Formats: sequence, C-alpha cells, structure tokens
Amino acid sequence: MTIDGYKNHPYIPNSVEKVQKEMLKELGLETLEDLHEGIPEELKFKSKIDLPEPYKSEYELRKDMEKTLRKNKTCRDYINFLGAGCWQHYVPAICDEINSRSEFLTAYAGEPYNDHGRFQTLFEYQSLVAELVDMDVVNVPTFDWAQAAATSIRMAARITGREEALVVGTIDKEKLLIIQNYCDPIVDIILVDYDKKTGAMDLDDLKDKISENTAAVYFENPSFLGFIENQGQKISDIAHNIGAISIVGVDPSSLGILAPPSHYGADIICGDLQPLGIHMNYGGGQSGFISTRDEEKFVMEFPSRLFGIAPTIVEGEYGFGDVAYERTSFGNLREKGKEFVGTQTALWGITAGVYLSLMGPKGMYELGQNIMQKSQYTINELNKIKGVKGSKFNSINFKEFVVDFNDTNKTVEEINKKLLEKGIFGGKDLSKDFPEFGQCALYCVTEIHLKEDIDKLIDSLKETIEG
Repeated sequence: MTIDGYKNHPYIPNSVEKVQKEMLKELGLETLEDLHEGIPEELKFKSKIDLPEPYKSEYELRKDMEKTLRKNKTCRDYINFLGAGCWQHYVPAICDEINSRSEFLTAYAGEPYNDHGRFQTLFEYQSLVAELVDMDVVNVPTFDWAQAAATSIRMAARITGREEALVVGTIDKEKLLIIQNYCDPIVDIILVDYDKKTGAMDLDDLKDKISENTAAVYFENPSFLGFIENQGQKISDIAHNIGAISIVGVDPSSLGILAPPSHYGADIICGDLQPLGIHMNYGGGQSGFISTRDEEKFVMEFPSRLFGIAPTIVEGEYGFGDVAYERTSFGNLREKGKEFVGTQTALWGITAGVYLSLMGPKGMYELGQNIMQKSQYTINELNKIKGVKGSKFNSINFKEFVVDFNDTNKTVEEINKKLLEKGIFGGKDLSKDFPEFGQCALYCVTEIHLKEDIDKLIDSLKETIEG
C-alpha cells in the first residue's frame, strides 16, 4: 500500500515516510532513531523483526483471527472438570444484563462526573459480601484473589510492624509467586508444612516457625486442593497468642453451608468474587475482595477504595461516597501511599452484588449443598475405578478434590489427552506444582455438572485406565 510513492503500515498512523520527514523536520531531528538517543546502544534491537506481511484490511484480519480461534475448544464444547482458581459456575442472565449497562460498563475510576448509581451499587456489593463473610468492612475489588491475599499480608505487616508471614504449604504455586513478588522486600514469606494424610496445616510446624516477628498467618478454607480446613480456630489462636493477625482466604461460593472465617478467629478475610455471577474469561473475570472488622487500625490500612452511606441535607435522602479517601495513593498521598492501586475491577464487584442479591441466604445454601452432593458423588464413583483414589486426602472436600492416579500406571498427562478425545477437560495436573503427590490431578465439580456429565467422566476414565 503506498501514498505518493511511499510505503506505509495499515495499522500505524503517520507511517508514511513523507509524513514522518515533515514531523522530524518540525522537531529539529534527522531520523526516527534520534528520538531514542537516550536509550543505551546495547539495549537497542538492531536486527529486522521477522514478522509476516500485515493484513491490508480489517476484514482479512478478522477472518484469519476467527479461523485461528476456531481451533480452540471451550467449556461450551467440552465438559469441564478444571478449577484451580477459575471455576465454571452458572451465571444468571441478570448479571450480564446489569453489568453491560453503559453507566456501569463504561465508567472509569468512579469520579462524581460519571457516577449514575455506581457508588450506590458498590456500597450495596460491599454490604452483601460483608453479610456473607460476617464482617463489617469490604473494599472495592482488587485485581484478583492473589493480590487480595498479598495486600492483606502487607496490611498485617503495617499494623504489627513485623516482617514475616507464614503461609499454608498447600497454596496454589502461582498465587504464592504473586504474593512473594508483591510483598518483596517488605515481608518474607515462609511456608508451613501440611499433614500428608489430611492435607490440613501441620500445627506443630506452625508453632515451630511462628515468632514475635510474624505479622500474619495465612491459610485458605476450602484449601486450594479442595479439602476443608477444620483447624481454623486453633490456627487463629496460635497466631493471636504471638500477636500476629489471622488471614483466611475463602471461596465465597462455600459460605452458604460453611461457617465464615470470622467465626473461627479471622481478622482479615480475602478471596475471589469470580464464583459470584462472573463468567470464566481468558485473562480476566477475576476480582479479589478484602474484609475486616470496623476498626480504625484495619480500615486505615486498606489501600483500595471503600464506599459508605451518609444522610444529605434533605430529610430521608442518602448519598454514597468514599470513606477516608485521603488514605489512598490516588487521594492526597500519591507516591507516599502505602500501596498503589489503580482502577481495579469495580465492574465485577457490581456483578457479584447483583448475584448475591438474587441468590439470598437460601440460594447460597442450596448452591453449596448442590456442589457438595455432586462432588461427593463423583469421589465415590471414582473410587470404583481400578487403581484410582477419588480423594487423596482423608478430609471432607467442597467442590475440588485431588484424584490419585498413581496406581494406574498412567500419567495424568496421558489420561487428560484421552479425555480430550472424548470431549472432556480433565483435572489440573499437579505433578509439577506438587511433585510429592506423584500422578495426581485437581478436579472440580460445581452446580453446572449434571449427573450425566459426571457419569460420562467416570465411563471415559474406566475406558482409558482399564482398557
């Protein structure tokens, strides 16, 4: 494609050489490289980038991209038993209807000029999550659970003035890396061992590692590996006895049937909103929350926005706005802020609020009951397959569980490839993240799985393993 004899790029403005020369002349420069003279020569890429020719029209680009994307198989095409931090739940149509409204979908960070009810919806979301976890204060969402956990630990470090945090050893390894990166170099992360039979935290190891330099003890319930940690109060007591803060990460979809962490000593509760009416997305759909008691020492350490309600000068009228806005990095503190947070994922907070208001306590109870019944049925059926142990740990599970394939003489990778051929996404292969498990996989069952879906998994595994 040329203009006046000069080549140009269809997707890069001002790429015509004639136009570039006019711009450089106006700037008093000779070449485009003069724009980069501040960059050391050893950092510059001198070779030509090996790229294919650009598409000459948007139609050609779209056609080829759609052809490539059709190679993917989604959870609409296949039965999905993957979880591990992003779970397939049923999303009521009203969640998509509300979060696609323009006053919510297109709004930016939440200044008054673009607020058409968003402050109130975020206040309502905070109130509903607070009721779910039985705490007082909930923040406008962080990017995901990993950031929420990392921020919770840093909050604890600022409150206690200490520099270490103990973290349960069964944590998702990717989440652990994010926590370590986010806390470095302020807080050292130390892993606590777990019981090899139950998966529960090893309390003796916790007591050996906790010290007066411990800011917090972080564990999850249900755990990343799906089992329910039944020592919550004991863990919190051990933390409190040394002056540390108890932080619990929780899957909110479990709280219709499980006691919230606030009932067994948690000072800070965090987790991901994705199970609450949010579709799984490649690279998105995650949204972390943090919750505490309404105490100044906690509230003033939240780096993210908090919305409150207050009466106006008009009797019976209420307004919604920021609580202690000046404590945030985007308030008056700027570079002196305790942490930097950006726009975050407020849209998913609104979506979670819609979901919780629709479900109510009874709906959340029925959701949890449905998930537990189906997961226990799956475990029992898996136990009937030769060489397969439906649950590696002798604990009660919620919606995820570790399936042990060590006695099948097959690897998880081999099994998952065979399942793919049958239209099934098998569980997450744990052999790299937890090599001590050998050939094990993390399976997930939620309310979306029908009995026929589970039975198809069982039959497919029998054919794969037993021949």
